[in-house]
Amino acid sequence: MKLLVLTQHFWPETFPINDIVSALAARGHDVTVATGKPNYPEGRVFDGYSALGTQRERYLNRVDVFRVPLWPRGGARGRELFLNYVSFVFCGLVFFPWLLRGRQFDAILVFGSSPITQAIPAILIKWIKRAPLTIWIQDLWPESLSATGFVKNKFLLRQVGRIVKHIYRHSDLLLVQSRAFIEPVASFSERRKIVYQPNAVMSPEKNSVEEIPVSLSDVLYKKFCVVFAGNLGFAQGLQTIIDAAINLKHHKHIRFILVGSGSRLSWLEEQKKMYGLDNLMLPGRFPSGAMPKIFSQSSALLVSLSDKPAFEKTVPSKTQMYMAAGRPILASLNGEGARIIEEAHCGFVSAAGDVNGLVGNVIRLWQTPVSERNRMGQASRVYFEREFEMETQMTKLLDKIRELKKRI
Repeated sequence: MKLLVLTQHFWPETFPINDIVSALAARGHDVTVATGKPNYPEGRVFDGYSALGTQRERYLNRVDVFRVPLWPRGGARGRELFLNYVSFVFCGLVFFPWLLRGRQFDAILVFGSSPITQAIPAILIKWIKRAPLTIWIQDLWPESLSATGFVKNKFLLRQVGRIVKHIYRHSDLLLVQSRAFIEPVASFSERRKIVYQPNAVMSPEKNSVEEIPVSLSDVLYKKFCVVFAGNLGFAQGLQTIIDAAINLKHHKHIRFILVGSGSRLSWLEEQKKMYGLDNLMLPGRFPSGAMPKIFSQSSALLVSLSDKPAFEKTVPSKTQMYMAAGRPILASLNGEGARIIEEAHCGFVSAAGDVNGLVGNVIRLWQTPVSERNRMGQASRVYFEREFEMETQMTKLLDKIRELKKRI
């Protein structure tokens, strides 16, 4: 099939859509990506790119990537995010029809991480190309805007809700990454359009593995290391992790390692200095190829979210990556994400924002025999193979798109 993937965020930014595009192309499909200039999560356009102008490049030497200008997200504050979101929509509407001229597509797929407004240019492309539009919903809007505190005004939230309803109405298929998304999405769309499609990741052994600094590897080897990887932002419940680190700062065997960057990195650095948290490491971002080695050397992998109702329905994408690594998981969250960890019997769960619960689970896992920790890791990998493995999920995704094309 000839597939257009439209997503505001794409390689060299680290998002699941990178591996999805790779998997689709590896199956022989003609994949084209329409995206923006990479600037997530640091908020500045990556080296080698400019915020201005359009750009065409090749991904994996087989996927055409077309990029439009956008306003960098900066410090991810309200005004900067608004300009980032709006600029992608405006530039997408202006430039994508021209960049994609002469190309026909069998289907369009929008990877609907925040902002969901990124789907607006896809609606125009859908009518120009006469191709069915599928949106793979990763975040609930407008709930996530309210939960992260970026938008608090109820009038503005209602207007966002109207935009969401418009986007969903003009789509042909809505895939949801969590079963708990079905009912909230149905309040903005026809129920018949909504289908569960979990996120998927590549098995670590199928990706190239890069080395990590000896200093980091040495700590991972010598200490009981609880590793969090990904965006360091407002949604991730970082205050709970800091409070847990404070509670355990005098425990000589335990370390918290937060790998990544984001809008709260400077705040984390301030907290580390303020409380003298020698048990907290902030080594920064690493290329995706280095993550399998970091994960494999970790004692436990930590997934956390803030204590907000909207996040109870979300399965953080790092959950699949953690499970693929086959390590025990500590979860500090509510709802669907917690349910999966408990169902897989692959670690310990505490409620979002429950510092004592997280501290207790860290100590509990540290005291657990290595043989039992290995069993948890194996259970994690088994669950991944059954529910989230890339090849299986790509077959299901393509079947849904083909069925949609037959109906349209």
